[in-house]
Amino acid sequence: MSVTHAPETDVLRRQDPELAGVVLGERERQASTLQLIAAENFTSPAVLAALGSPLANKYAEGYPGARHHGGCEIVDVAERIAVDRAKALFGAEHANVQAHSGSSAVLAAYAALLRPGDTVLALGLPHGGHLTHGSPANFSGRWFDFVPYGVDAQTGLVDHEQVRSLARAHRPKAIVCGSIAYPRHLDYAFFREVADEAGAFLIADAAHPIGLVAGGAAPSPVPYADIVCATTHKVLRGPRGGMILCGRDLAERVDRAVFPFTQGGAQMHTVAAKAVAFGEASTPAFAAYAHQVVANARALAAALQREGLVVTTGGTDTHLLTADTAPLGVDGRAARGLLAAAGIVLDCCALPHGNARGLRLGAAAVTTQGMGEAEMTRIAALLAGVLREETDARTAREDVRELTRAFPPYPA
Repeated sequence: MSVTHAPETDVLRRQDPELAGVVLGERERQASTLQLIAAENFTSPAVLAALGSPLANKYAEGYPGARHHGGCEIVDVAERIAVDRAKALFGAEHANVQAHSGSSAVLAAYAALLRPGDTVLALGLPHGGHLTHGSPANFSGRWFDFVPYGVDAQTGLVDHEQVRSLARAHRPKAIVCGSIAYPRHLDYAFFREVADEAGAFLIADAAHPIGLVAGGAAPSPVPYADIVCATTHKVLRGPRGGMILCGRDLAERVDRAVFPFTQGGAQMHTVAAKAVAFGEASTPAFAAYAHQVVANARALAAALQREGLVVTTGGTDTHLLTADTAPLGVDGRAARGLLAAAGIVLDCCALPHGNARGLRLGAAAVTTQGMGEAEMTRIAALLAGVLREETDARTAREDVRELTRAFPPYPA
């Protein structure tokens, strides 16, 4: 599915040509290169319209009906719409839509359930865990005692026996299931079972798969987790921001953890844009999109394997995949630079069980542009040709431009 025309920048051009040049330059960059970063997507014009609306002017500390500023009666309606749509979309008893980001949502979840020094079990960073899952550079690693679990060296899948063993040994206050680079569905029922056995809370960090959940293309963590943290961009295709889903029993704790504990006033233009995205994600068209994202990611994984890359776990169930470029004679960090010069934009990431770095790719944005499995095969061939030095950057860049001209993110 493609989206339609992007908002005009005429006012910005007249008032601030310098910044208008930046905006137009970024629009051109997005339109003329392949966006394969797993955490990015193209929002709809309706989402962009809400982001650029007068709701950006309103200060709205607190929650609907209980604000610390006057004049919030209109923005209260916007937030209630966002909350009701999120609850209906994900089958949750409670939704907080004020979190500024996925990391903010995770911080609030920890604040609602934990105290500094508590033990938390989470996927280790080298195995695909997020910074908020215990990085020493992040608040999580400084405030809590994180115990990492990992993936099996042979299969690349989460080592369930290790998770159970560590939970029994450490009796964590919370277990976090979620990843930024795990291409398979997580077994939420298993994590619920282990959490119950250990007397722990279960926190699902579903920032990456939540859009697939919305479209019925991935299992939902909502029936199993005490708290689900997520972003509203990525596959969900909304504005950059976060949200939290939970049961009624934790609703007050979660809300107070967001405001006033970790955040001030809500960004009401973003909240409204989230409402727009939730509405779009409740449609049959979005469900078809979500399933096409998975089909495209699987086609891309298979094509990359045919080109000689080693795809982690042998494929993917989701919108993302990770691949080792070493068989082509280049490591992931160098590969990212070579591909960027060719107009193929993606990330490098750590690969489990070693010091090597590979590539992390996502199919959400190119699927929004209307590309299908045939284009994924073409992209894989372009990528491999650059890394094998069979295609120079200039030639590859022109091939990329040809492809993106056929599938513009914002058709006129």
